[in-house]
Amino acid sequence: MTDTPKIRLRDVRKAFGSKVVLDGVDLDVRARHGMVVLGGSGSGKSVTIKCVLGLIRPDSGLIEIDGRDVSAMTDRQRTEIMDRTGMLFQNGALFDSLPVWENVCFKLLAQKRISRAKARDKAAEILAQVGLAPSVGDLSPAELSGGMQKRVALARAIAAEPDILFLDEPTTGLDPIMGAVIDGLIVDCVKRLGATTVAITHDMASARRIGDDAAMIHKGKIIWNGPAATLGQTGNPMVDQFARGEREGPIQMELRK
Repeated sequence: MTDTPKIRLRDVRKAFGSKVVLDGVDLDVRARHGMVVLGGSGSGKSVTIKCVLGLIRPDSGLIEIDGRDVSAMTDRQRTEIMDRTGMLFQNGALFDSLPVWENVCFKLLAQKRISRAKARDKAAEILAQVGLAPSVGDLSPAELSGGMQKRVALARAIAAEPDILFLDEPTTGLDPIMGAVIDGLIVDCVKRLGATTVAITHDMASARRIGDDAAMIHKGKIIWNGPAATLGQTGNPMVDQFARGEREGPIQMELRK
C-alpha cells in the first residue's frame, strides 16, 4: 500500500477565455518531501500553485490535499488547510509599514494566536532560525539587504509552523552564495518542521538543493517528473534543454503576433 500524496492533481484544466493555461495537469507531491516545479514563462507553473491554494478555481479536474477533495471542502475546512500552509513570495512581499518583528508574526497576530506582548520574543526566536539577530526585529524592511529581506520572508513563512510550504522563486535576485545560503536555511527549516514543500524556480542549482522530486510543465501539461538530482541528465530532451539553459533544442521561443 502506497502512502497518500500530500497533494494530488488529476486532469486539472484552466483557461482564461480562449487561452488554455492548464491542459490536464497530473502531479503527486509526496508528504515531507520537496517538489520543484519547472517551466518557462507562461507554462502554467504559477496558475497550478494558485489552483492548489484556492486562489484560482480550476475549470475541471481533481485537487486533493491529504486525500481530501479541495473543491468539496467547506469554507471552514479550506481555512483550516490554509492555516497549515506557509508562503515565501518571489520578492519577499514584506509590509513596508511594519517593523520586521510584526512582519514575521503577522499571521499569528492577525489570527489572534499570539499577543503583541509575546510576539516580539516569538519573532526573535524565529529570526534566529534563519540566522538573524534579535535586533533585526526592530528594523524596517527598507533597512534590510536583499538577502536579509529573503530571510525575514522565510521567517514569516515558517512562523506558524506550517506543514505545507510554497516557495515562489526563492533565490530570485540573490547572488549565487546568498542563494545557496537561503536554500540551506529552507532545507533546515523544512526538516525541523517535517513539512512538505512545493517550489517554483528557474534556478537549477537551487532546484537540486531544495528538491527531492521535480516536475516540468510545458504548454499546460506535466511532461516529466523524477528525481531533482537528475535535472540536466534526465534523458528527456525538453527537460535537459531547459535545465542546461541551452538555446538549441525542442523548446523554441514562440513569437507573439
